[in-house]
Amino acid sequence: MTQARVVGPDAVILAGPTCTGKTALALRLAEHYPLEIVSVDSAQVYRSMDIGTAKPARAVLDAVPHHLIDLCDPAEAYSAGRFRRDATAAITAIHSRGRVPLLVGGTMLYFRALTRGIAPLPEANPELRDRIDGRARQLGWPALHAELARSDPAAAARIRPADGQRIQRALEVLELTGQPLSTLQQQLEPAPFAFASFALLPSDRSELYARIDARFVQMMEQGFLDEVRLLRARGDLHADLPSLRSVGYRQLWSHLAGEVGLEAAVAAGQRATRNLAKRQLTWIRSEADFARIQGLEDQELAPIKRAITAVMGRG
Repeated sequence: MTQARVVGPDAVILAGPTCTGKTALALRLAEHYPLEIVSVDSAQVYRSMDIGTAKPARAVLDAVPHHLIDLCDPAEAYSAGRFRRDATAAITAIHSRGRVPLLVGGTMLYFRALTRGIAPLPEANPELRDRIDGRARQLGWPALHAELARSDPAAAARIRPADGQRIQRALEVLELTGQPLSTLQQQLEPAPFAFASFALLPSDRSELYARIDARFVQMMEQGFLDEVRLLRARGDLHADLPSLRSVGYRQLWSHLAGEVGLEAAVAAGQRATRNLAKRQLTWIRSEADFARIQGLEDQELAPIKRAITAVMGRG
């Protein structure tokens, strides 16, 4: 007699703003459950970007299996679509070993691509992106935003005139497909798995911001500036690459380019990280599917532990 599959989640999500302790909680859970961690972080996919991305230490990576870290070179573009494919493959492989996928991170676009589906968009085209970047250096991103508004007003309305990364992508998709990004984004592919989703939230926002500022100082003491200096020394990277638009890297790159002093660059990096946390909090509040975790007491953690147990019981 064939046993019916137990209906329940296929994987567990642990999202949250930067610097809330998601990794520490994941490692704590891994002490008691057969977990493998799937990183959901648009910066940790890049090799040679360790300090500024708060990448887990090598001892941690060796102790608990991690996925989607150090996938590509900083010169490459990494998209939400590629994340969806990589995460799907990782979850499938983890299931094959009889273990539980725990997706941990703060890149909310990636979570949305995985849980709600993603439009069938083309892969990044490096040559086309270089041409768009060249035009932006000549004309400025606001001018390209105005151009986008004429071709795809719905997409332009959602993008700030200074948001070069998103303007570039919208123009790239338009040229590669002949269709507006806003039209293609309505053609979502279904989510590949069922998820139990949780968000680790700070008990006090001012304390979170203080931790963010302190961590940035700590990263500087650990050699963050030297890490960025080594990236600049390669000679094949530039500030408009997605990897170097990551918070902290962008600001220190500007300092090394002679555009701002070090003290101002550090302050700008701290401010950019605080703003990132604000955006992450706003996104989480808009997501009804996420159960909130606002402490590390056993009572607060009971729901995520039950979800992990449910994944362990899937047929």
